[in-house]
Amino acid sequence: MHQAKKQSGFTLLEIMLSMTLTAMLLGMLSAGLYSVVNDWQNETSVLDETLDQSLVLLQIERALFAAFPHSYIDPDRLARFVYFYGDENEMRWISTVSPQRRTGLTAWRLVSDLQDGIQLTLTPAFSDNPDSRFEELEPTTILPNFTAVFRYLVQRNEDEKEWLDEWLGDEMQSLPIAVHIVFTPNDDSRNEEPIEILASIKSFKHEDIQPTIPPI
Repeated sequence: MHQAKKQSGFTLLEIMLSMTLTAMLLGMLSAGLYSVVNDWQNETSVLDETLDQSLVLLQIERALFAAFPHSYIDPDRLARFVYFYGDENEMRWISTVSPQRRTGLTAWRLVSDLQDGIQLTLTPAFSDNPDSRFEELEPTTILPNFTAVFRYLVQRNEDEKEWLDEWLGDEMQSLPIAVHIVFTPNDDSRNEEPIEILASIKSFKHEDIQPTIPPI
């Protein structure tokens, strides 16, 4: 009697079923991997945006801490004035800090625009008034989704301080002792809170020019 040989291979049905299950598993793995990568990319872009925003705010804060009572001679009035201008939507000042790490003083111009956001213009500070050079330069949008409100602290006497909505350096003949900026996001759907900068200015007095205290 001949003993029947035992078959050790797979049937066509088993092979097709195995391929179907493998394809289903690969499909589920690909979908899960795509979801993870997509979430990671979204979180990374938000992280990069937050990091860039933090660096911008840090640079502005450093530039205000290092504000300098730079003076210039006005040929029309034949007098020397301290350079600083500030209102609720714009601020111009001289600082010893430059984002490009340039040597010397740098003139900063920060503008809050309802359409374009927060715009920054930088130019080297020479012995003149830098306003004319600001007008010739194209500003850079540093916070496109924000608007800002600026306020300025004055020391009226030893015990009294007051926040002002405007600061004219050629009238005050000094810098404010502090600047308060509130950055408000324009996009309400992101549920972001306003960001505040409160920067004290150490060198707010010029060595040779006496400051003027505004009347109450």
